Amino acid sequence: MRPKLPKAEPQEDLFRARLENLVDPRHALVRLAGLIDWRRFEAAFGALYTDGGRPGLPTRLMVGLHLLKHMDGLSDEAVCTRYLDSFYAQLFCGEAFFQHALPLDRSSLTRWRQRIGAEQLEVLLAESLGAARRGGAVEDKHLQRVTIDTTVQPKAVTHPTDSKLLHRGIEILARLARRHGIRLRQSYLRVARRARREAAKLIHSGRPRQAERHVRQLRTWLGRLARDIGRKIAGSAAMQAALAGPLGLVARLLRQRREDRGRDKLYSLHAPEVECIGKGKAQARYEFGVKVSLATTNAAAPGGQFVLGARALPGNPYDGHTLAAQIVQAERVTGIEIERAYVDRGYRGHDADKSRVFISGQKRGITPTIRRERRRRSAIEPVIGHLKSDGHLGRNFLRGTEGDAINLVLAAAGHNLRLLRAWLAWLLACLLSLLTSAHQVGEGHLPSPSAA
Repeated sequence: MRPKLPKAEPQEDLFRARLENLVDPRHALVRLAGLIDWRRFEAAFGALYTDGGRPGLPTRLMVGLHLLKHMDGLSDEAVCTRYLDSFYAQLFCGEAFFQHALPLDRSSLTRWRQRIGAEQLEVLLAESLGAARRGGAVEDKHLQRVTIDTTVQPKAVTHPTDSKLLHRGIEILARLARRHGIRLRQSYLRVARRARREAAKLIHSGRPRQAERHVRQLRTWLGRLARDIGRKIAGSAAMQAALAGPLGLVARLLRQRREDRGRDKLYSLHAPEVECIGKGKAQARYEFGVKVSLATTNAAAPGGQFVLGARALPGNPYDGHTLAAQIVQAERVTGIEIERAYVDRGYRGHDADKSRVFISGQKRGITPTIRRERRRRSAIEPVIGHLKSDGHLGRNFLRGTEGDAINLVLAAAGHNLRLLRAWLAWLLACLLSLLTSAHQVGEGHLPSPSAA
């Protein structure tokens, strides 16, 4: 059922004070809440709810919590705690009076993200840019020339090794067998733990051939465990349906070898969509996650460098084959046609309009203005760094390929609102400084310009 609209609260209450009377109206978060068009989210997400059932949680509450989470790089639990502790957080989420109890469960945030989806969550990114335009942090001319680059969004997985994956498979199958009441011939948990520890010691001491013996043992034990479970559930259709996914992943793990490459290789059992991506970095030769594409403003807007588009690219496609779709998304989010897009040499042979795409090192059709703007192409790297260090792009905890896309869009919206909040705080500081200087001149503490 559609979420209930907020009730019209009375102007005066003898026993409660309104939040707007308790907070500082000059606070950046209060001013930011005034710049955002909250009705836009209700119009965009209303069609995703059914007509029957219990009413959903207020849209502004859910959107506000997600924006606060990604602005400050918080977890779901931490943003719920901040909601209870902060007057400003509750006012940002649309509350009229201070709430002493949390109006939702933490898992409600997960279910809400799954209901909305990554495609519809682009409205949050579009509204973050709309609020920045209304606040004067960015102008329309800054949205016409963009910089596009790709990076890796790492998944919340450990560095994969054969011994670690095989031991993890044994743990998962033993736990599922215990949960479903399957009596195993042997669980191999104790010996598998010891074999994995010995393999790690031998690899660290430079003896890989001795470590390979323990890896072969782990592979043998995992195969025995999978076949034992398969025999025990052969006559039960319900058991087979419940264990089909884990057994399929284990079979896929047993088939693969260390020298295998490609998108079918398994790097994590709890996140089978993880890919191994090499970006040529000296400090990290390979990263495990999903490739993502980002589009940012090229010129330095007054409020900073904003993110105009963000797309997850499962399957690790070639950068040049993703450029046209990234430009289309940036134009859809901003509502403004892109005149020039600047990319690095990894986009050579791209699929976009070549008249408005300029590659590093290109010689033909380069004017002094284009050359000056192209030199700002590398400014997208600090933006990626801030998305990873200040936001959630550096480690994604959401499940599946849909979780990769959702986390990316929310991280981009959080980055834009983080810049806008800093811009509003800077404007207030400048205004107060000007007022203080004018007051000192009027009181005679400073010489006036006419006297000088």
